[in-house]
Order: sequence, then structure tokens, then C-alpha cells
Amino acid sequence: MVYVLDTNGKPLMPTERHGKVKHLMRDGKAKVVSRCPFTIQLTYDTPGKTQPVTLGVDAGSKTVGVSATTATKELYCAEAKLRNDIVDLLSTRRSYRSARRNRKTRYRQARFDNRKKDKGWLAPSVQHKVDSHLKLVAETHKILPITKIIVEVAAFDIQKIKNPDISGVEYQQGEQLNFWNVREYVLFRDGHKCRHCKGKSGDKILNVHHIESRKTGGDAPGNLITLCETCHGKHHKGGIELKARRGQSFRDAAFMGIMRWAFYGKLKELYQDVSHTYGYITKNTRITHGMEKSHATDAYCIANNLGAKRNDTIYLQKFVRKSNRQLHKATINKGGTRKANKAPYIVHGYRLFDKVLCKGQEGFVFGRRASGSFDIRKLDGKKVTASISHKKLELLEYASTLLTERNNATSSPRLKAGVSVA
Repeated sequence: MVYVLDTNGKPLMPTERHGKVKHLMRDGKAKVVSRCPFTIQLTYDTPGKTQPVTLGVDAGSKTVGVSATTATKELYCAEAKLRNDIVDLLSTRRSYRSARRNRKTRYRQARFDNRKKDKGWLAPSVQHKVDSHLKLVAETHKILPITKIIVEVAAFDIQKIKNPDISGVEYQQGEQLNFWNVREYVLFRDGHKCRHCKGKSGDKILNVHHIESRKTGGDAPGNLITLCETCHGKHHKGGIELKARRGQSFRDAAFMGIMRWAFYGKLKELYQDVSHTYGYITKNTRITHGMEKSHATDAYCIANNLGAKRNDTIYLQKFVRKSNRQLHKATINKGGTRKANKAPYIVHGYRLFDKVLCKGQEGFVFGRRASGSFDIRKLDGKKVTASISHKKLELLEYASTLLTERNNATSSPRLKAGVSVA
């Protein structure tokens, strides 16, 4: 597909007539606006007739699928990988700031806690996912005349997942009922016995240990186990390895319960014809028509134009950081100096995540060295080359926070052959 804009930048219907596109560009009647997906803008007036185009959005906590279809053809489909490092980065920043306040301003009194959150406030990690979904919809609107949006929403009953037999007033009585705090509950749950040595160490002092870092895993009971002080100390010194694994995490389910409805509400504010569907309907549609599970396929089912011919191209997208704003490394060198943390903005003419041509393949700059040796990869993590001279690269596109590459649907690991509707 070649996506077409009129003289005012308004999207028209795309075309597959590549020969005509070449003639228009050769005659100066069109110019290239975007390389991926390939988009041109006409330099002459045209009637601008369009057809109804429905955009299906398979919202997700880690991956999002979008599919734009008419009654007869799928015009665009993509899968986007969201960032999941927001919690970790904010936790790291919080610990650095707390340590600095303790070192530099120990005299300062605690601030009066009179701050409150605005109505509709979302946690930064959830807000980022909502904004990312909105950006994907907005990017699709830039290249196609979308007339209708359908988004999949869902509500997860986390307590029902934990206990299928729960009912009635039991919903008001959590697993920590009648316990003073989480620590007391974890000790009771584990029988006041070390989970590693089972009391063989003879140490009667018990600690509550985080299986995953508190920074990312939190203080949920599923992330906590009881250890005696002896085993606890040995584990942190690397003397023993724990066999315990974190219990089931409901982080993604909680994300989706909050984010999907926030996303849907924002869409209703920004666009006119917006509706929603549910996951069980999407699943039934996909199974009935014999289609393989993928986010792009789910988005196609959500758009509900099941007679549309599938597109043989899928666009893989990935959200990345714009820059690292940490000025110095956490460790202090001898003499009390701090080593700078930021790499140069441009190294040998290239920025991080620039799209380049390498050995006849398109890839992205994932690593740069001062020696001029670069690491080039695909968005799915596949390495084009681990080390190549910058002199052998050709710049195709500058970096952005949303990276895009084109894949053939028949070779993509996320969308295999044989998924079109019979």
C-alpha cells in the first residue's frame, strides 16, 4: 500500500498502483512525506472521494494491535510494543532523590503533606500506556480517512481468578483479613518457619524477604516469603540460591482494568464515531473463522469487516525512550567525583535508534561505540550485525520515540500464513 495525502495533508484512500505513483513523483505531482509506511502528498487538487474505513484497536498492556479495513480490503495493520520500564525508572529516580536529600539537606523539616491528585489522575506507568495507544490511533488517522473506531475493553475479576469459588460478602474479606499488616500475614501463611531451611538453622529470628526487588515487585504477599535471619543474610551475600518463585502477578490485569476504560473515554472525547467490544466476542470471531491468534488478527476481528482481504504487510512498531536524563552514575569515584552518565548525543553522525541500511537490510542503531563500531538490530531483537563500521552504514530515517519497520506477513513470527478468511 502507498498512502496518499491531498494538498492540505488530509488523508485520501491508499493505492497499490505503484507505477502511477512513480509517474506522479517523476512529474513533480507528488512528494514523499514518510518512508515507512510509504506516504506521498499530492501537489495538485483532487476531488478527494473516500470510503468508510473502520479502525480496530486491540488494546494491551505490552503489545497493541491495530487494523484499518473497508468492507472489501484491509488497508493497514500493525503491532506495537509498549514500554514497560516506567515503574523501574521512576523508582530509581525516587531512590536517588531520597539519598541526595539525606546527604545534602538533613536539616530540612519534612514537607507538610497537603498535596492531592487531580480528578482522573493515573499512575505514570498507566498514563504512558494510554498516551501510547492514543498516539497509535493518531498516527493511523494521519495516513487514512478513518470514519469509525472500535476498541476492545475488558474488566478482570482478580479475586475470582485467585479463588473461583468466591461469592457474596467474601469479596469484602481479602486474604489479609484480621492481620495487622502484610508482614504478619506472610509469617502466618508460611507457618512462622523459614521457607529455605525449614528451621534447620536453629535461628529463631525471622525476616520477610522480597523475591523480586521491592522497586519493581512491590510489597504484595505473592512477592514475599519468610526466611530466618541466617538464610536471609547468606542469600544476599550470594551463599545460597532460593528455589521459591514469585506467586501469580496480576499487574497486567490491573493495568488493563484501569487503562482500557481510560483509553476508551479519551477516544470518545477526541473522535466522533467510537464504540467498544469485548474480548470474548473477539475470541469467538477469530475461532469461528479459523484465524491464528495474534494482536493484528484480533484487531482485524475487532474492526468487524470479516469479508475484507487481509493485507500481506504488517508494520512492527516499538516505543523507546527519547533520552536518558540521568547526568551522573550512582557510584562515586575516588576523590568524591562522579562519572558522567550521558553518552554524546551524536556519535560519528548517528543517534541512538536511527534507521540505517546495513548489508542490504534495514535496521536500527541499538549500540554506538566511540571507535565507530555500531550494533544494528531489528525491532524484534534479531541482530543484523553486532559490530560494523559507521562508514558502511547509510542513514534512512532519524530516530523518534516510535520506531517502525515493515514486515511481510507471511514471514513475520507474529502473523503467519493462512490467517485470511476463507
